[in-house]
Formats: sequence, C-alpha cells, structure tokens
Amino acid sequence: MTKALFVVSEEGYWGEECVAPLEAFSDAGIEITVATPTGSPPVIDEMSLDPDEVGEETAAHVEEVHASDERLNDPVAVADTHAEDYDLVVFPGGHGTEWDINQDYHARALLREAVEGDDGKALVVCHAVGMLGFARDRHGAFLVNGRDVTGFPNAWEEEIVDDRGLMPDGRKLPYWVEDEVEAAGGNWDAELDDDTSVTVDGDLITARGPESSEAAAETVLEELDY
Repeated sequence: MTKALFVVSEEGYWGEECVAPLEAFSDAGIEITVATPTGSPPVIDEMSLDPDEVGEETAAHVEEVHASDERLNDPVAVADTHAEDYDLVVFPGGHGTEWDINQDYHARALLREAVEGDDGKALVVCHAVGMLGFARDRHGAFLVNGRDVTGFPNAWEEEIVDDRGLMPDGRKLPYWVEDEVEAAGGNWDAELDDDTSVTVDGDLITARGPESSEAAAETVLEELDY
C-alpha cells in the first residue's frame, strides 16, 4: 500500500491546503500518517475557516475535518518519522509554517530525504515552500538550487502584511517565501496569470496556494501512477 506522511503546522496551517490532498489521497486508498513538530495536534489558521475568506461550504467542511479526523487529532512527532518509510511526504502551507515547519531541521531532513531518495516524492504547498530557502541537499548546497518551483508570491503577501511586515494578528512575518527561494537559487514562477499553479521538478512538487490544492493532489496522484 502507498503511504503518505503529512507534516502539519502547530502555528497555523491553511485548512484547504491540508484537507483537499488528505481526502484525495485517502479516497485513492493511500495510507496517511500525520506528524507535527512536537506531536501535539496541529493548529488551524482561523482565516482558513472564515466563510468570507474561503466560502461557506469550504469553511464548514474544513472545520469538520479538522475537528473530527483521527489522523489530525492524534499525530506523531516529526522527529520520530523517516522519509524512507513513505512514498510521499506532504507539507501543507499556511503562514504558521514560517514559525515551525520551515525552521524544523527534522522536517527539512524529511524533505531532503524524500526528494533525494530512490522512490519518494514531496509535495510542498504555499508558505511551506519557504522551507526550500533553508533546506540543504546531502552535499550542503541548497536543495532548491536550479529547480523549478511555485509558491506563495510576494504580490499576494503585499496585500496581507503592513509596511513593517506585520500580519493582521500582529505577528511579524519573518521572511517572504519568494525572496528566500530565489536567494537559494530556485527558478521561481508562481504563474500569477493562471487560476492554479503546480510545478513538478523531478520528485519535488510545489503548489502556489489554496486554489491549487486540488490540482496539486491530482498531479501527485498522476506522478504516483494512480
């Protein structure tokens, strides 16, 4: 059986970016394990439950899954997982990933092992793509150097943070995804003229944001020959 590991933020994951692929892969018969940095249940970004932000249907469904899915409510610790045990490692996005997942060396090791391993793949979504600004390959070079990627763009971030880099909840955004990935040598194209943006470069699959969640899941299933 194909196995997938979801690495989800305790600082605020974006609901749809986790739930859409979680359900798509479950429906395909993929066995799913959820991990968080400490092993405590993940925390959802309240904005991703706001009907005015995501629509009533999406908000209600995501809230239900977040509250009731046993895998989300009983995760393992990232440090206790190994990429070689999974065919796919998934990193849902959300601003919260900038404070925990992207800075977690165990999570970055999972990403490296999934991308550089013989059989695994990695799906990285939205703000989680910022991890590629810090993750190194086995030789110490940036993992993203020379790779084609998409992710949460500066043009969208400018509409969220103020001139001091503060988010609506008062937290200061520590870095901008696009800037860090480009500085690490990634070939960045968020395809802002397109409704969705999913990029495949070898075993690394990246997606721009919430509206690309379903397309990302479909792309991964195709890459896994489902």
